[in-house]
Amino acid sequence: MTYFQESDVIHLSVSEDEEAGSVEISPNITAEVNNIGELIGIEILNASSFIRNSVLESVQAKMLNIFAPSVSKRTTAKQRDKVNRRKIA
Repeated sequence: MTYFQESDVIHLSVSEDEEAGSVEISPNITAEVNNIGELIGIEILNASSFIRNSVLESVQAKMLNIFAPSVSKRTTAKQRDKVNRRKIA
């Protein structure tokens, strides 16, 4: 992996093969391939923003997994109470 600070680009090398082409995976992410179409590298433009956003998304997802089960249990309990009240009436 090489980070080019001036251009804010990360280049991940998977192989030393010569690049024969590239495919844009998503905005700012390009997969580099050799002459038989195998992945040899990945280039990430605006890398600092990409990494920061990826980490934030991952942390937020984990936080939701930590707190969502307790919210889900409360909702389920409320739903059960509502159903029980209907049965009694």
